[in-house]
Amino acid sequence: MWIMPTAEPSAPPAASPLRSMASGHRRTAVHLGEPRPRESRMWRILLLSVLLLGLATPVRAEDMPWQACHGAVGPAGPVLSDCHPIQDFVDPQGRELWIRSAVSPPTDARPRVLYMAGVASSEAWLNGQRLGVNGHPGASARAEVPGRYQAIFPIREVVWRPDGNMLVLHLSSFHGGLRFARPMSAIEIGPYPYPGRIAPLAVTFVAAGALLAAAFGFGVIHAMRRTGSSLALAAMAGVASLQAIVESLRTLFDYSYPLHAWRLSTIWVLAATFAILLVTYVAARFLPKARGLMVGLALGVVAATALLPGFDAKTVWALILGVALAAVPAAAGVRRRIPGARPSLAWLALFLALALAFPRWLADLSYFLLAAGLVLPVLMVEVVRLGRDDRGREAALTRAVSRPDRLTVASARGVELVPTAEILAVMGADDYVELRLVGGRSLLHAARLDSLATQLPASFLRVHRSVIANLAQVQRLERDGDRWWLHLSEGAPVPVSRSRQPALREALDVPLPVAVVAA
Repeated sequence: MWIMPTAEPSAPPAASPLRSMASGHRRTAVHLGEPRPRESRMWRILLLSVLLLGLATPVRAEDMPWQACHGAVGPAGPVLSDCHPIQDFVDPQGRELWIRSAVSPPTDARPRVLYMAGVASSEAWLNGQRLGVNGHPGASARAEVPGRYQAIFPIREVVWRPDGNMLVLHLSSFHGGLRFARPMSAIEIGPYPYPGRIAPLAVTFVAAGALLAAAFGFGVIHAMRRTGSSLALAAMAGVASLQAIVESLRTLFDYSYPLHAWRLSTIWVLAATFAILLVTYVAARFLPKARGLMVGLALGVVAATALLPGFDAKTVWALILGVALAAVPAAAGVRRRIPGARPSLAWLALFLALALAFPRWLADLSYFLLAAGLVLPVLMVEVVRLGRDDRGREAALTRAVSRPDRLTVASARGVELVPTAEILAVMGADDYVELRLVGGRSLLHAARLDSLATQLPASFLRVHRSVIANLAQVQRLERDGDRWWLHLSEGAPVPVSRSRQPALREALDVPLPVAVVAA
């Protein structure tokens, strides 16, 4: 028996082993909701064949009804009465529910198990024989013990009858946290063990590892260059890798069903964050004047997906809307012939095409591959550009040797030639120095104070262990208590150490009279 996965809050069909069984055995399907169109099912079969390499092949099965009943556990098993057909889907949320359905016996000797996945505690019987319990269903939150989101109940061969097999489930869900549109994602009787999902899991984790590496690489670039684009790309790669990991948790860990709401909420938040970061990056690169407008629009549109029913819809539409908005500045970049705009727009168009063709697969697999396909080439381009900039900086430093009236300043943004006459003072800070310039500007320079003391012209004098002052910019030397301060033409005064006062007084004696003010 196979219940078609119509649950919105669950992962896409191929993400769960409960939904994919090896071909070659008979299965019977029970639809808890409205059947999917035949065309949609054909698309799913095609995608499963291409991406999962035949590991899971959906089989069209016979529809059978569920019945809801009044029930209780008797000496010989469950006792049901007043049964009536379920017209919609099975929903145990906020109540205790007994359901039953006739199932067909297996046609071979392979062992069978009952697979269940959903937001509920559960207990199962087949032909009056108890198969197992997941948590403990109850009539109230106090009486219920929450079970696992996924459960496997073995079925002994002696339990089966030639015909007239009846499966009975006792369900309750009082600890879900949120109300789900489709709380039960799968109930399936199939062979054991079920086929593994090594290939798709391996692809997902390779993509996650590549994205984490890209996040680290862009983080290093941001630390060196302090560029907004590298920070946005690092965040995008990190968010996508985290979502790949969270998406795989249901396969890797047997968590309790109350945590499912937190997992799905996290997936949506990460998808929405990626979409907003994508718009931010593309707008900043190809349409910077409209960056604020595009980011504000993305925040509003992506946040509105929280109002959609079902977490699958929230996640998929957050990604689709983010990519669609990012395509606008990318198209503007193509029109303005900005380098990199054309491949970016092509990537976004591919993302949208796959999302619209296979929406239930977007968040499960293709999203991570496409995210990696975006950030990894950009990372390689950034590394090449970084090397080119370093070579340009070295050339600028070489040319600057012949310019004694200028100081070559190596900062995070590149190389700048600063006229020494515009330097008020040089403030030491470990392996870096701060240049205080005329006009209130300042620059960080990757050099030590000791080496600069020998490079600067004679008009510069070290007046403190952490200060070199430009004597041409001095106004007066002033005492304040036990401390001495050197006032420059602008900005805050700099400290003067006692041991360096004689040299300073001698240098200032003729060209600049010293005003000494007693404390």
